[in-house]
Amino acid sequence: MSEKLSVGILGATGIVGQRLVQMLQNHPWFEVAWLAASDRSEGRPYGEAARWRLKTELPARLAAMPVSPAKPDGAPKIIFAALDSSIAAVLEPQFAAAGCAVISNSSALRMKPDVPLVIPEVNAAHIPLLETQAWRKQSGGYVVTNPNCSAIGLVLALAPLHRRFELQTVMAVTMQAVSGAGYPGVASLDILGNVIPYIANEEEKMEGETQRLLGTFNGAAVVPAGFAMSAQCNRVAVEDGHTESISVKLAQRAAPEEIIAAWNDFRAEPQTMKLPSAPEQPVFYLHAADRPQPRFDVDRGAGMTTSVGRLRKCKVLDWKFTILSHNTIRGAAGAALLNAEYLKAKGYFG
Repeated sequence: MSEKLSVGILGATGIVGQRLVQMLQNHPWFEVAWLAASDRSEGRPYGEAARWRLKTELPARLAAMPVSPAKPDGAPKIIFAALDSSIAAVLEPQFAAAGCAVISNSSALRMKPDVPLVIPEVNAAHIPLLETQAWRKQSGGYVVTNPNCSAIGLVLALAPLHRRFELQTVMAVTMQAVSGAGYPGVASLDILGNVIPYIANEEEKMEGETQRLLGTFNGAAVVPAGFAMSAQCNRVAVEDGHTESISVKLAQRAAPEEIIAAWNDFRAEPQTMKLPSAPEQPVFYLHAADRPQPRFDVDRGAGMTTSVGRLRKCKVLDWKFTILSHNTIRGAAGAALLNAEYLKAKGYFG
């Protein structure tokens, strides 16, 4: 590309907004030209408004950029939205109505019948659903969302199994990192030396989003997948990386080597198109008995690969295994970025 496309980040001072700033630095297709956040940040240099929490240095150009009002006036036509759901429910429709392509990480609009909920490797075929949005018809704007951070790693691991063997039942127990709660997130006295067996609305999101992501688009609506799904979600004292213990029942018999091959061989359009943020291998199986672990495996594929391990027979269902995914990269900022790359490659940015 001779020129990069200008993009904006709505909710730029939060953890996901900061990840987007980090991941968009030196991106071959996109350049951050606009940063917006709450009223208390408006007008301040981004470096002052954002309490930078990431290990890489904040780019000097963006540190000096003034934070704009969270309004469509003057914003680029491509917007990454990293907002709390209550705020997103108000602001994202305003930007779409103003003709912006809104690439959202929020849960506010994910389950709306006309809003695509997308993992490009899994259900890119759902993207044409955006053509049914009133915003698209009136202004050309639209909203596309990525899944919840606990659902996306799970679905990447389930998709190859569902395609080859068909899922009948899925049971998931999560051990979710504190960064998934944003900043400041969970108080240290609540989480250190502790497990919190409740994350508001998380189990419902996991169950509903997983079935929708693995469902089918019939040209007018998404028909959710028909397998049974149960999730239990826990917050644990890990900085980054959601670990999940999964049990599945399959409609077809499968040998362990066939299941592992399904994971390791899994590729889709983002890989064949060589999109900049697409991992070479979306799902990676580790044979060591004690892996995956957040400390060693969370950054695989630059944080975009789901790691799987501990495949073994389940005495209640058929098989059980452990998965790990980076919740603020593949589960948030990286998911939105990959969606944007796919939309660009398919001509949805004009």
